[in-house]
Formats: sequence, C-alpha cells, structure tokens
Amino acid sequence: QVQLVESGGGLVQAGVSLRLSCAASGRTFSEYTMGWFRQAPGKERESVAAISRSGIITYYADSVKGRFTINRDNAKNTVYLQMNTLKPEDTAVYYCAARAGSVSSSVAQYDYWGQGTQVTVSL
Repeated sequence: QVQLVESGGGLVQAGVSLRLSCAASGRTFSEYTMGWFRQAPGKERESVAAISRSGIITYYADSVKGRFTINRDNAKNTVYLQMNTLKPEDTAVYYCAARAGSVSSSVAQYDYWGQGTQVTVSL
C-alpha cells in the first residue's frame, strides 16, 4: 500500500514553467514504477510520463515530449514532473500514480493514485 500526494499545481500563463511534486509514503518507494497522468473536463485520463524504479527508463506522451521531464528522488520518496513551455492544452487535473510492475502508459495498470492537482494555463 502506498499513499500519494501531489502538489505544485496552479494558474499560470502560457509559455512559463511549472514543477509538480508527488510525495509517496513508505520505505518501499523505490520498488514502484511511477507515472503522471492528466484529465481535462470531458476527456479520458491520459498518460503524460512514466519512470522506472531505478529512474533509468522513461516514457513520454508525444504531446509533451521535449517539454516535460519526469524524474524521481528515491531518497526523498518523491517523483517530479518539470513542465516547460506550457500551453493552454496542458490544462487538466494532473495525477500521480504508482504500480509494482514495469513502465506503462496504461491507466488500468496503475494501482495507486493521488488526489490530483489542478494545472490551468491561460493565454
């Protein structure tokens, strides 16, 4: 069992940067693959990025590749999402998620979810 708490969301202007954090409970954080997902109103939840247990393997959705960076600090039980050059289409609730298996972009394969943090990008 792992509990996840996101932070760092807010209202920002297009073109700026924002860094999201996800703090996980427990001393077994390093055993979980971590992912970031987002969901806009009226749309399905979609994968944004994922990172392996060691931090060596990463995945990015095409829509964010080159702009977003996922990384983790296992000593701090924290995973981050650095979001650069934000666009209005990035507006969504962003969720942190964890799974015991390998890197995946599938919502259904993640076992634990945070409460979400709102990111709103205005023009």
